[in-house]
Amino acid sequence: MSDTDLDTDLRGHGGAASEVALSADSFVVPPATDSLRVDVRQTPGGVVGYEALPDHRLKLHAGAPVAGACQFHRFLYTRGDLDILPAGSTDIWHEESASTSVVVRMAPALLARTADEMGLPAERAVLGERHQFRDPQIEHIAWALDAERRAGFPNGRLYTDSLGTALAVQLIAAGPQVAPSPAQGLTRLQLKRVTEFIEAHLDGDLSLAALAEVAGLSASHLKTQFKRSTGQAVHAYVVHRRVDRARSLLLNSELPASLVALESGFSHQSHMARCMRRVLGLTPGEVRRAA
Repeated sequence: MSDTDLDTDLRGHGGAASEVALSADSFVVPPATDSLRVDVRQTPGGVVGYEALPDHRLKLHAGAPVAGACQFHRFLYTRGDLDILPAGSTDIWHEESASTSVVVRMAPALLARTADEMGLPAERAVLGERHQFRDPQIEHIAWALDAERRAGFPNGRLYTDSLGTALAVQLIAAGPQVAPSPAQGLTRLQLKRVTEFIEAHLDGDLSLAALAEVAGLSASHLKTQFKRSTGQAVHAYVVHRRVDRARSLLLNSELPASLVALESGFSHQSHMARCMRRVLGLTPGEVRRAA
């Protein structure tokens, strides 16, 4: 195929795919997982195409060197060369001979979950399209996944998922280093909902998961953003609110201290006393005598 033909027929390696037939695939499918699968793809010489999929794809060249060309340049794939096709992307190029690649498909949710567990902002879980790059650590994990595939996945899903997580960590580390986003807390509406929920359930067994659901955030994000908004950790805020309620009841009611503790959300009277001494520097008895 001439350069003119390539310019006319191909929009690959960064462009949109034209209407051309895709080369034949040969897939070996692993046990089903929610977030990861590894395939082997064998294509004859000619036009090679990748259709849009909801998963990210990492392509590892696994065979003999193959020359080729796309709309923009000519290239030579050698064993270990890597390509990244982000979710939803297509790609088409021309190869001069048959080619074998290992293709690892990764659900975007796995990348996002890994970034969150690493304490990184969500934008670090976004992959950019890359072609013909080398990364020894990513390559090593991809070969390990291929070896597991060829052996019939004898180590089970846990091993494959562990490799998938390790791959996600490396993909995030190898991605563009974005500037940290400005510190942001909860929106006014989120903070109002969370604090009102705390007040309404102060005498109950509040959980971080329940508060996160009210805010519409993950538990880890709620912890971070709540502290940015209030200057206090969620647990410390709840303790202070319970102490304030207990102080009010001690000053304005005749309830025994044991019931004041329960009405304020403390597990028992001694728990209330410890928290009061820490927050107010006073015991419940001293608070009541000040009434």
